[in-house]
Amino acid sequence: MTADTLQIDDETFDAEVLSSELPVLVDFWADWCAPCKTIASLVAEIAREYEGKIKVAGVNVERGVRITSRYGIRGIPALLLFKGGEVKETLVGLIPKERIIEALSRWL
Repeated sequence: MTADTLQIDDETFDAEVLSSELPVLVDFWADWCAPCKTIASLVAEIAREYEGKIKVAGVNVERGVRITSRYGIRGIPALLLFKGGEVKETLVGLIPKERIIEALSRWL
């Protein structure tokens, strides 16, 4: 994960994601996941490009076990877009940046 991405866990998830005024793109990842490292750089670019329009957060699945379970994350990387406290989009796997932006644009 990068400095552009807010790292959250089971304790901070509700406040940072569900209560956010902005849509939140949440990246579920793990240190041992090579595709997660690749998508992290795309997510960081999106965080910079959409600063002020969305919030971007990351959840290490090994530290955010309750959240990972709560949202049924079975494969990583997984991106969930929340708006108004609800999941609006789910993208699993190494997704091209264009597809991520396309999903975001439906909710901005």
